[in-house]
Amino acid sequence: MTALRDFVAELMEQEGAAVETLEPDGLAVIAPPEVRSAFGWPELARLGFGVELPVGAQRIGIEGEWLERFGALLADRGRYAERQIACDEPPTLGDPERLLRHILDFPNAVWRFQKQRSTWSRCLLIGFRTTAVSDEKRENILWIGFNTGSGAALGDVQRRLRAFLGGDQTWQMPEPAVREVAGPGWDAATLKARVRPALDAGVRAELALFLHSMRRRFTRDHTRLHGYHDDLRRESLSRLLALEGVEGPKADADRQRENHRIAAIEREYRAKLGDLRHNYALRVTVDWIQTLELFVPVQRLEVLIRRRKGERAICLDWHPLVRAAETPPCDWGLGLKSTRMICDERLHLTEPAGQDPCPGCAKPFCRACHPAACPRCGMTVSDESTASMGAATQLV
Repeated sequence: MTALRDFVAELMEQEGAAVETLEPDGLAVIAPPEVRSAFGWPELARLGFGVELPVGAQRIGIEGEWLERFGALLADRGRYAERQIACDEPPTLGDPERLLRHILDFPNAVWRFQKQRSTWSRCLLIGFRTTAVSDEKRENILWIGFNTGSGAALGDVQRRLRAFLGGDQTWQMPEPAVREVAGPGWDAATLKARVRPALDAGVRAELALFLHSMRRRFTRDHTRLHGYHDDLRRESLSRLLALEGVEGPKADADRQRENHRIAAIEREYRAKLGDLRHNYALRVTVDWIQTLELFVPVQRLEVLIRRRKGERAICLDWHPLVRAAETPPCDWGLGLKSTRMICDERLHLTEPAGQDPCPGCAKPFCRACHPAACPRCGMTVSDESTASMGAATQLV
C-alpha cells in the first residue's frame, strides 16, 4: 500500500497539513480544520496503510468510502492535465519495413513503405471508473487511449505509456513549439464519436468474467429453487394420481386440498423467481475520472496503400519511449487489432466486419462509406444488426 500512502501524504501536504512518516507503513498528520471536518480526524491523526499498523493508527485502504472522501477533497483538481515527455535523442528504426510486416495485415491490398521522420504527437489517455452491482459488486479503473496525430487507437501502447509514466519522470508542461508540431487536438464531436464505442467495448470486456461468474451463480440458485418447488409439486401430483377413481367426500376434499397446494407452490415459485431475478439484476455505471494529454516523441512511418487502381497514404507512429508501434488507423470499428480491409470506393480502412455482405441482399459494402444503410437494398444498419442477431440465435 506504499502508493496509497504516498498519495495521501502528497494530498495532505497540498491541503496545508504537516505530514511525517511512521513505521510500519504509516503517517502522522497534523491536519488543518478543512481536512479534519472532511474526514472526521482529530488535529493529530495517525494513519496506517499496511497489514501492521503503527500504534494508535487508523487503517486507510481502498475499500469502503476512503477513495470517495479523497475524491471529494480533490474535487475537479487533476481531472485534466497536459504533459510533455522529454527524450534527448529519440532512436530511429533501423529496418522500418521489418516492423511494418509484423503490424500490417491488408488481405485485399498491398502496401509500400515510403519514409520515416521524427516528430511529436498528442496522445489522449482517458480514465473511467466502472461500477457493476448485482448480487456482488465490482469496481475497476478502465483506461482507453488515442493518438490524435495519427488517428489510431493506442491499445497496448497506452498501457505501456502509463507504466512508463509511473517511473521517476520529471513533469514538464508542453512547449509552444512542441504543441504546434503535434497539431490540434480533436473537437468534441470527434472525441465523442471515438470514445463512446471504445468505452462500450472496454466495459464489456472488463465485465466478461464478472458476468460469467454472475450467470453461473444465478443458474445454480435457479436450479436449486426449481428443484425444491418441483419436488413439492411432484409430491402433490402423486397424491392426486393416487386419488384417481376414488369416490366420496373425503377423496373430493383431498383432491381439492392438493390442487390448492399445487397452485400455492406455483405462486410461491413465481414470487421466489422474481426475487431471484431482482437480486441478480445488473446495474453498471461509468464515470469519467481523468484525461491526460501526452505530448510524446514518435517516429512517424508513412505507408502507401494500393487497392486496384487507387492509392492512399497513411501514417503509423512508433513510440521510442516504450519501443512499440500502434496499429494502423481505422475508419470503421475499434481498430484494436492490425487486420484491415480496404474498400473500393474511397479506400477506407476498416475492420473485416466493415466489409461484410449485407444480410438483406448478400452484397458486400463498406460501412464507412455507407454508415446508415446498404446502398443496394436500403437495409438500415439497425435492421442489419437485428438480422445478424437473429441469425446468431438460430445458430445457437
